[in-house]
Amino acid sequence: MTKTTDKQGRPVVAITGMGLLTSLGKNRDDNWRALMSGKSGLKTIDRFPIDGLRSTVAGTVDEFVSGADQQNSVWRSTYLGMGVGLEAIEQAAIGEEQNFPGPLFLASPPSEFEWPRLHELSETASELGDTAYAHLLGMARQQEEVREEDVTLETALPGKVLRHTFGTKGVPVTVCTACASGATAIGLGVEAIRRGEKAALCIGTDATVHQEAMVRFTLLSAVSTHNDPPEKASRPFDKTRAGFVIAEGSAALVLEDYDHAKARGAEILGVVRGYGERADTFHRTRSMPDGSAMIGAMVNTLNDGGVSPEEVDHVNAHGTSTPENDKMEALSLNKVFGDRIMDVPVASNKGQMGHTLLAAGAVEAVISLMTIKNNIIPANMNFETPDEAINLDIVANKPREKNVNIILSNSFGFGGQNACLVFSSGDEYA
Repeated sequence: MTKTTDKQGRPVVAITGMGLLTSLGKNRDDNWRALMSGKSGLKTIDRFPIDGLRSTVAGTVDEFVSGADQQNSVWRSTYLGMGVGLEAIEQAAIGEEQNFPGPLFLASPPSEFEWPRLHELSETASELGDTAYAHLLGMARQQEEVREEDVTLETALPGKVLRHTFGTKGVPVTVCTACASGATAIGLGVEAIRRGEKAALCIGTDATVHQEAMVRFTLLSAVSTHNDPPEKASRPFDKTRAGFVIAEGSAALVLEDYDHAKARGAEILGVVRGYGERADTFHRTRSMPDGSAMIGAMVNTLNDGGVSPEEVDHVNAHGTSTPENDKMEALSLNKVFGDRIMDVPVASNKGQMGHTLLAAGAVEAVISLMTIKNNIIPANMNFETPDEAINLDIVANKPREKNVNIILSNSFGFGGQNACLVFSSGDEYA
């Protein structure tokens, strides 16, 4: 049988399963309906006291995850990853229960305790005095002896739990490249397929809506202070934008070798044509003034996929709603697309669901693939006051029907961690 390869002679990477959970909905179809209707998933925080906080809006999943407001962020992130992973695997109809035929690549926040738990631990250490260190070492040794089947969500790293849940092969790889993490996880899955794996499970999950996170991002002057009304707090590319809105969410993709998927009769939902990165060490939150790292990430991605700027039908922008990010992304897009820039519709999904942080690249990958499937571009909500510094064709406030075959999806993280993906329908390989 003739092997299906891309322009570089590598195995074609197909997508056969997708899962999605955000503040807009508990599965991919609910999310799509919400995107099309213009619904907002943003609301005033009621999970914890907000007195004294400058930013009081978030996109939470409490409505869809029972008891989520009572659990810590590590538990929520893991649980969200479980839900979308199961949805993606069910759609792909691949493997058997707890026997996924490939590795797991996970984008997940660092597994750190929040303030209440840290306070409990500090109290314990204070009571133990000089024996605290020995006590903690003993706890660590005891944890190592716990059987895997006895591990709970509260006592293990998300990657270990999810590997056990899905029965993925090999050691799970967990990445944290700031807001590019979800895209990075998919990029690792792409490389796995290209080097010979038949399938890979890629998950991005983040549930960092808690008091400490709100304070941290406020100190960085990164979050929106447009608190009233909450549904207008996130304003990607709008002149009055004032920061992003923290949101919870998770998404999963089942990647497969194209020929492997076809041979077993799987539906091809699209293909990952290319993946690229470019680091930027200029500043912890600001980009290189000339946009060279963002530009490089996009160019590297298009080159990896054998795609020219003229072939791109739509850009799913990172579009965080921060003054700096949106300005620099617009500048970089103008450099990449040149005179054609106003022929390429641009939209950010974050106006409706907020910024899902480490999950964003995966969340927006699923939305990009659904855009290709439906030939409708979700709106860039809350775009009311154009910014003269942003020369883009923004899909403002309502979805736009358009024949879409190739999408560039951008993820630009703090610390200059930039990663992009380019997707197509896969019709070129049919």
